[in-house]
Amino acid sequence: MDNILKKYGVSERFIQEATLYPNLVIGRICLQYKDLYQAVTCQGEVVAEISGKLRYAAASLSDYPAVGDFVMLDRSDNKNGNAIIQHVLTRKSSFERKAVGMENDVQVVAANIDTVFICMALNNDYNLRRLERYLSIAWDSCAIPVVVLTKSDICHNLQEKLTQVASVAIGVDVLVTSAMSEDGYKSILSYVQPGKTVAFIGSSGVGKSTLINRLAGREILHTSEIRRDGKGRHTTTRRQLLVLQNGGIVIDTPGMRELGFENADLSRAFADIDMLAEQCKFRDCSHQSEPGCAVQKAIQNGELMEQRLASYLKLKKEAKYDGLNSKQIEAEKINTMFSTMGGIKNARKFIKAKSKKR
Repeated sequence: MDNILKKYGVSERFIQEATLYPNLVIGRICLQYKDLYQAVTCQGEVVAEISGKLRYAAASLSDYPAVGDFVMLDRSDNKNGNAIIQHVLTRKSSFERKAVGMENDVQVVAANIDTVFICMALNNDYNLRRLERYLSIAWDSCAIPVVVLTKSDICHNLQEKLTQVASVAIGVDVLVTSAMSEDGYKSILSYVQPGKTVAFIGSSGVGKSTLINRLAGREILHTSEIRRDGKGRHTTTRRQLLVLQNGGIVIDTPGMRELGFENADLSRAFADIDMLAEQCKFRDCSHQSEPGCAVQKAIQNGELMEQRLASYLKLKKEAKYDGLNSKQIEAEKINTMFSTMGGIKNARKFIKAKSKKR
């Protein structure tokens, strides 16, 4: 495979799936406009649009290409017009949220990511309940979440907030950064590796673009001053994928004021409550007023905050949670199919069936 695509994170898994479409070329979506995309192929960057067939077959917004997706195009350059996106290759991970203003649809924020940096500023943006929501979606995405606390230079009770964050970010690395210091971003560097894709997610004005500029060593993204009320300004207006000098791949995303979702992995985001629930007297305990509830006992003993249980129950209801991560199941299925060349035939059947379902 051409060095350009290797630079943009193509793996053997995508190369093998691409062989199902011998008359097309593989590319990766780097930028998304309203109706157009910018993709990189073995020949470089091209402007692309989706085919009528793909548009017709799309059952929801999540079926459309998103930044980070590997796609199959009809050409590798724009000499004869825009390239046409014919297929979206099976995602290994995707961070999704409920589409704003659309009741039953989801939007892919970033696809095929290895690490999700959940950025939260240590000022007015600080909100543990929102962080729980981000973590639930991040675990469901099949990427590894990392919490990045920004603006530490204006936080006067850092240790207290670190303790609070640790109580909800169970099993997750927590990094502290500051744009005011030259080395205030270096804790992130070990996660940004050649060929690996990381996505920066968070509210407006938390400093995502500033961190990426620091990682790049120059200002490749525009940044804005924070508002007087401490709230962020919208700087990034569209998702884009960039390759840094060290070979790491980053996806910058616009700030999200709303973060609704259809699916969540609460078993990992709320591992403490899940472990307590196993000790409840009744298997279907709702953790409200049942006798022998280990969760309520932990609250009474001061081992669990009541607000955390309320957040868990709210998110569980919102996501209609059943304890399964559909993305993990599908990703494992497709990975198994492509583990050997002999699996291509089965993979072809799976993708064909999936298309019909859409």
